[in-house]
Amino acid sequence: MSGTGASAQPAPVGLGTAANFSVLAGSTVTNTGPSFLAQDLGVHPGNTATGFPPGTVAGEIHLADAVALQAKNDLTTAYNDAAGRTPFTNLPAELGGSTLIPGVYRIGAAQLTGTLTLNGQGDPAAVFIFQIDSTLTTASNSRVLFINGASPCNVYWQVGSSATIGTGTQFVGNILAQASITMNTGATLQGRALARTGAVTLDNNTINAPLCLQPTGTPTTTPTGTPTGQPTGTPTGTPTGTPTGTPTGTPTGTPTGTPTGTPTGTPTGTPTGTPTGTPTGQPTGTPTGFPTPTRTQLPVTGGSGGSALIPVLAGIGSVAVASGAALLIAYRRRASES
Repeated sequence: MSGTGASAQPAPVGLGTAANFSVLAGSTVTNTGPSFLAQDLGVHPGNTATGFPPGTVAGEIHLADAVALQAKNDLTTAYNDAAGRTPFTNLPAELGGSTLIPGVYRIGAAQLTGTLTLNGQGDPAAVFIFQIDSTLTTASNSRVLFINGASPCNVYWQVGSSATIGTGTQFVGNILAQASITMNTGATLQGRALARTGAVTLDNNTINAPLCLQPTGTPTTTPTGTPTGQPTGTPTGTPTGTPTGTPTGTPTGTPTGTPTGTPTGTPTGTPTGTPTGTPTGQPTGTPTGFPTPTRTQLPVTGGSGGSALIPVLAGIGSVAVASGAALLIAYRRRASES
């Protein structure tokens, strides 16, 4: 069978806290050899888990405690969810040689011999749900193969009774069994072995946590343009002018005018006496041939009226000088004639 699938893409089955367990059983867990569990081991309502060591549990062991009880309750919810999914596609019992696409598949009693191929069709979130009415059995060295991006974490095997994984089988997915799960020698599981009421039996097995693949391309939700929330201009918090603390003028301590100690006008005092020296450019003496005239100082007896006498006195002086000069000339003539 190739390319068979349900008509709609199913949603994943929620495992709740049961997703933290590699092995979860109702009655007991037994182990032979150096089995390895990548996650927790739990039992409820039973309280025994033998064979650890030599088996190794990378997580925690919970025996009949509250954590195991909660995980069992979440397992019951997940089991019922997977069993009730519709629509589904009916498959024949033998799964070996088939290639299936994502969907929900129903099988009466499932058998795997050889290889079952699950094609994720490029979707890492592709979901495969197998609703098995009774048992799931694999032949030795069988395997489940993924192609085109399918993820082991999204594969669910809801088994109505018990599951048996054959020697050396490479199995994938979450086994949700109503009763018990047995893993024969050397079988490996990338997923979880979760049994509601019965036991889980191990024999030198490895159970790794199932991986969920991430998209390999660029998410389609990545913005293709510039985010509209980015500022389109200068941030409003940037100052738009000169800081107000900077002085806007000349410091007030600098003098704004001429120093006040400089004289602002002409000296108010006038010299009170006549210069004592004779001008150097004038004759320093009186002509020797003439007598030096004597000026008689007349008293000034009035205020502003005394100033009118000055021209009169000057005229009288001039007449006297002229008369004296005439007499002197006449005298010298007479002397020379005699």
